Amino acid sequence: MSKTIVVVGFGPGISTAVAERFGAAGFSVALVARNAERLAAGAAALEANGIAAAGITANAADPASVRAAITKARDALGPIGAIHWNAFDNTIGGDLMATDPAALAPLFDVAVVGLLAAVQEALPDLKSAGDGAVLVTNGAFGEDSPMMDGAAVHLNAMGLGMANAAKHKLVGMLSQKLKADGVYVGEVMVAGAVKNTPTGDGAGIESADVAAAFWALYKGRDEIHARIM
Repeated sequence: MSKTIVVVGFGPGISTAVAERFGAAGFSVALVARNAERLAAGAAALEANGIAAAGITANAADPASVRAAITKARDALGPIGAIHWNAFDNTIGGDLMATDPAALAPLFDVAVVGLLAAVQEALPDLKSAGDGAVLVTNGAFGEDSPMMDGAAVHLNAMGLGMANAAKHKLVGMLSQKLKADGVYVGEVMVAGAVKNTPTGDGAGIESADVAAAFWALYKGRDEIHARIM
C-alpha cells in the first residue's frame, strides 16, 4: 500500500503542484479544503494521471474538523506518510490599530491550532512510516527582519505576518520535538506572489518551483527552512 500525503488548504497554485509532484512519486493524495467542488475537480485531475486521490471537506481552523479529515484520509487511501499544510487565513487588512484584537484569532487557528491538530492526529502513522514528514507553506511576512516587518505594515498584512511568524516558530519546535522519532518537519518560505493564484494572477513565482523545493526538503531531510522568490 502506498503512503498518503494529506494536502490541507488545497487550491490552485502551490498545493496543486505539491499534490502532483508527490503523486508522481507514488504517493496517494488526500486533498482537504472547504470547497467540495474544487476538491472533486482536483481529485479527478490527479486520478486522470494515474494517482490515487480523494477529496475531503474540512475547516482548517477547527481542530475537530482537521482530526476527522486525517482519519478520513487514512481510511480512504491508507497510512499517512506526509502532511502538506498549505492553509492560511488572510482576512485581516487595513489598519491593525483599528482592528478588534479578537478578530485575529482565526489567523492563528489556521496557522498554529489546525496544523498542530493535524500533526497530532497523524503522528502514529508518521512515526511508523520511517520517513514521515510535515511540510509547511509559509510566507516571508513571518520572517524576523525589519524589511519584512515594514512590508507587512505597508501592505496591510500585519495580522498575516504575525500568524506566519507563529507558524514559523512552530515548525522549528516541531522539528526539534519529532526528529528523534524519524519525522521530518520543514517549511518553504514563499517571498512573493505565486503565478496563477488570486494574488499572483499571470505573473510571479512558479508553483512547480515551490513544489520542487518541498520535494528537495523531503528527500534531503537536513534543512528545516527553504526560501523561494
